[in-house]
Amino acid sequence: MTVRFLVIAAIMVVAALACALVPMLRAARREGRPRAPFMLALLLALATPPAVLAMYLTVGTPQALQPAPVADQSNLAEATEQLKASLAEKPDDAQGWALLAQAYSALGKPHEAQDALEHLLRLKPGDPDAMVAWVEATAETNPTHLIDDASRTKLQRALQIEPTHQRALWLLGISDFQRSDYADAAKQWKTLVPLLEPGSRVAATVQQELAEAEARAGGTRDVVAATADSAPLSSSTAGTGAVALEVTVKLDPKLADKVQPGDTLFVFARAVDGPPMPLAVARLKAAELPVQVALTDAMAMTPALTLSKFAKVSIAARISRSGNALPQAGDLESAPVEVATDSHTPVALTIDKVD
Repeated sequence: MTVRFLVIAAIMVVAALACALVPMLRAARREGRPRAPFMLALLLALATPPAVLAMYLTVGTPQALQPAPVADQSNLAEATEQLKASLAEKPDDAQGWALLAQAYSALGKPHEAQDALEHLLRLKPGDPDAMVAWVEATAETNPTHLIDDASRTKLQRALQIEPTHQRALWLLGISDFQRSDYADAAKQWKTLVPLLEPGSRVAATVQQELAEAEARAGGTRDVVAATADSAPLSSSTAGTGAVALEVTVKLDPKLADKVQPGDTLFVFARAVDGPPMPLAVARLKAAELPVQVALTDAMAMTPALTLSKFAKVSIAARISRSGNALPQAGDLESAPVEVATDSHTPVALTIDKVD
């Protein structure tokens, strides 16, 4: 899915950018605004495609595919600062905030882009393009690069307003896939396919990902978890993926009083030499500790990134009070353990430190 995923992302964002820039430029000329937005719009037209590729490389595409360098980085940064100064004097300029968010994304500054989009959403709370852009920026700022609950709410709201919003459908499907809700992922992508140009590369790509989601929907099982004194899990019972890493997780007794009944336990694997996005995640109740769980290809966050595509992974566990995949102060964690993906030796983790 490497090149296909990047092509879809780039085409969708560039199309959205083109739709946004034309009315912005026309309005700016009518109102006699400063030169900076015009320069920024031109630079963004050159810089956005490689920036989009860079974002998706970080979020979950193989390390070997390197994005093209962003053009005119220094000029873009200068124009961005000029627009930021202009918006300090005219904070109600929604089009300016939209352009600023695009600029920060192109500069690889997702936190600043997210902040600009929050300003924009306060001015235009019903703008589906802004909602989707906020989701993309938020996923990039998240260390796990997962689409969290707040982002899902934004995507669902965007689709209520614009049911045919292509990027929203694509990202909601990715979110469903990350949660192993393969049937729902297939549902989103089934809706997306008829909206794409028949016979195009993008349509063919989405159809391939749809087929993979449908195949997983028909063949995967729920995450298997048992108490630590149960029999070890075998690959035949762990799931349908080609890799099944058996993991035992226990809690250091000295931290027992810090675990609340509603806390969530995450067990996850990341590539040792690869993108930061988790390759597999199991979500359990912390109250079930100690537990055994098998991490498999079926738990992948995206179809492109599975355990079996990497020779070595780092496995760790974390207890979250918020239930959010985003790490927060006060979470309880284990030290990571590196293991080969073809290993059949169970991995033992002990949650013994506070973040």
